[in-house]
Amino acid sequence: MMAEEAILGYLENHDEISDSGQFATDRGLDHNDVVNVIKSLHGFRYIDAQDIKKETLVLTEEGKKYAEKGSPEVQLFLAVPQEGSISKEELQKLLDPAVYKIGCSQAAKNKWVQMGNQISRKVQHVEDRVKDLLLQIQDGQELGKDDNNSLKARKLTALQTWKGYSVKRGPEYAPRRRRTATDLTREHLQGGDWRNIEFKEYNFSAKGPPPESGHLHPLNKVKERIKNIFRLMNFEEMPTNRYVESSFWNFDALFQPQQHPARDSHDTFFLKAPATTKQLPEDYVEMVKRVHESGGYGSRGYGYEWKREEANKNLLRTHTTAISSRMLYALAQHAKQQSFTPKKYFSIDRVFRNEAVDRTHLAEFHQIEGLVCDRGLTLGHLIGVLQDFFSRLGMDKLKFKPAYNPYTEPSMEIFSYHEGLKKWVEIGNSGMFRPEMLRPMGFSEDVNVIAWGLSLERPTMILYGINNIRDLFGHKVDLGLIKKNPLCLIGIK
Repeated sequence: MMAEEAILGYLENHDEISDSGQFATDRGLDHNDVVNVIKSLHGFRYIDAQDIKKETLVLTEEGKKYAEKGSPEVQLFLAVPQEGSISKEELQKLLDPAVYKIGCSQAAKNKWVQMGNQISRKVQHVEDRVKDLLLQIQDGQELGKDDNNSLKARKLTALQTWKGYSVKRGPEYAPRRRRTATDLTREHLQGGDWRNIEFKEYNFSAKGPPPESGHLHPLNKVKERIKNIFRLMNFEEMPTNRYVESSFWNFDALFQPQQHPARDSHDTFFLKAPATTKQLPEDYVEMVKRVHESGGYGSRGYGYEWKREEANKNLLRTHTTAISSRMLYALAQHAKQQSFTPKKYFSIDRVFRNEAVDRTHLAEFHQIEGLVCDRGLTLGHLIGVLQDFFSRLGMDKLKFKPAYNPYTEPSMEIFSYHEGLKKWVEIGNSGMFRPEMLRPMGFSEDVNVIAWGLSLERPTMILYGINNIRDLFGHKVDLGLIKKNPLCLIGIK
């Protein structure tokens, strides 16, 4: 209030305040308080204010130290004894490392000392011109061009921009600020005060406070869009809440041999507690063991001794196909008791692999999986379903390449043409589940399963232009990305 009264009162008898800084100094006011009042009065048109900018020379932190203690060259000179000499090692102990380094250079340049293994004085008296110049700047004195350049080259001074205002009376000027009301109240109406009250103008352009709300992660946005695509294709979502799975459902039920590299601890996270599972369907386990050891259903098997203790090991699931194996087994048991019902299943959730973390790989990521179980399915059905699914993701150009998977035969890698990169990019894997996987579950010979899978992170990174997966998922994610990311809709057809 003191600053406001001072400004309005001064302008009552004077045409202008030419410098807000000098005005504040003369009246013992804080310039920041004066500036805030000027901005407020200018907003209500009590005054007109014009910006003032001044560049002044100020001391850097290093310059302030030398203004107090002396320049490095003088500090070094004074540390050298008047008679005789001092070794470099002893002199270094007496001075700050930075002061010693600069002092040696400047004192030798000024021919004050004799440098060598032993350092001695060449003169007995020196003048600390650098300190004198720094003190002059502190006192507000102006220096010559050469002196300014010399101090600036040594980074002892810097230009500082000062901002202030010149002020004149505005169109709504008054010696005192008029009291204005922001709201029309019941008391104003009852007492009739509203006739004499000045109300603040309503600013229809003012932005209201942003609403407090949560923000969806880009992965969740893309995940929900892909879920909607599956639902439009009449797929049913599988329960995915089993992060911990047994090796049996994760590997053995899929006809993946126990010697497979993926089952090594270098690729899979095994649990220490509980280390093993105790609940497996014994009749089915025996069928899986038999097909691994000696084959069946047109297969010779793997010809090794299948070990129950390997199948019992608990792990963090390495793929969502572990869920698919459980769902298909339950479907086969239902078909035995009643009748076979064709099914379309999908899942999108986390999987875990013991991989080295880099810009494109994490130890945990999300896998998208879809499968169709029905009679008489062929590779042609699989290709047709894939073309339908990926076209709804906006990927119309697809190519397929033969591949190998332990539990699918035939198997195909899926490629899509990326218009931005102008090249074919691998986007997923697919195939038909092998008889060695399906028949032990109890499915009849005419029932086949077609399936495909891809990661959730790769399409999300492409859609949002993210190059490093650690910027998308994990503890290093910038929350600003979550709050500001666009909708990035995938074209659903």
